[in-house]
Amino acid sequence: MVVLRQRVREAAVRLSLSLLDQTKVVTAASELGRNAVTYAGGGEATIEGCDQGGRKGVVLTVVDRGPGIPNIDDAMRPGFSTGSGLGLGLSGTRRLVDEFEIKSEIGRGTTIRIVQWK
Repeated sequence: MVVLRQRVREAAVRLSLSLLDQTKVVTAASELGRNAVTYAGGGEATIEGCDQGGRKGVVLTVVDRGPGIPNIDDAMRPGFSTGSGLGLGLSGTRRLVDEFEIKSEIGRGTTIRIVQWK
C-alpha cells in the first residue's frame, strides 16, 4: 500500500493538485488499497491523469477478484464497518474525492473508480 500511496501522490503532484487535494486522494487510495488487501487478498490499481474539457484530474481504479460486496447500500452507509481500518469506510472515502463509482458482483469482485479534480 505504501507504493500505491506514493504513486497516487506523484500523480497528484504532477497535476499540481493543492496539498489538501493531494492528501484527500492519497487517503482515499490508502483506504481502497487496504480494503482490497483485507477483504479480497489483494487487487490491482491503475493511476491515470485525465483531461475533460481542459479540466485535469487524477483517476484511481482499484479492482479486486474477492468475494464482492453483498449490499453496496449498507457498505456505503456512514459508520458502516466490517473491520478496523482508518475508520473511513467507503462512505468516508466517497466524501474525500470529487467522483466515486463502485461496482461489485458476488463471487467476482469489486471495482472502485475515484477522481480528484484540480
